[in-house]
Amino acid sequence: MKFHLQTPSSFLVTALGDDWIRIGTTEYHENIVLTPDAIHAGWAPTGFGDLDEAAFAGLRQYDPEIVLLGTGARQVFPPPALVRSLTEARIGFEPMDTRAACRTFNILMAEGRRVVAALILK
Repeated sequence: MKFHLQTPSSFLVTALGDDWIRIGTTEYHENIVLTPDAIHAGWAPTGFGDLDEAAFAGLRQYDPEIVLLGTGARQVFPPPALVRSLTEARIGFEPMDTRAACRTFNILMAEGRRVVAALILK
């Protein structure tokens, strides 16, 4: 029997509070974009209400197969026009509350999927 050392990704969500998120061992107190290999802080700095087409189009730079949008404490659907660039690029898009988006991100990461989570904390 062969044993292989597998190092868990440091980009997994390990905890979440009302206004913070922990990725690995680092806590963030701002909205972030989480990819399989990076954390991008400062996304949507004023929250869900001010998201525009450019914010969603910018997510394409991470080359995702699916984008999870964590919309805070409850699920909110953005207008279809805002996510048109993702739809036209045939990138999957799923809005959900932020806790669900974090759980789903971790599951899809474990499956080796190219997932991007845009997470709004407040």
